[in-house]
Amino acid sequence: MKELLLYIARNLVEHPEQVTVESYEGDPLVLELRVAPEDMGKVIGREGRIAREIRAIMKSVAQRQGIRVSVEIVD
Repeated sequence: MKELLLYIARNLVEHPEQVTVESYEGDPLVLELRVAPEDMGKVIGREGRIAREIRAIMKSVAQRQGIRVSVEIVD
């Protein structure tokens, strides 16, 4: 799950080397996404559309694996 989120985020931003994902086990599995401040808009998108789609993709993959996931975009 962590690798998928890293892959998606790194392909959206200008500074892929600054993308990090922290995972916290539990129910749901929490994934914290951090990007460079100037890339925050590219990950969130207009009216949060890109962030919403990233969360939808992650939830879909997690559901197939039988787990729950929560994606948080952190400053």
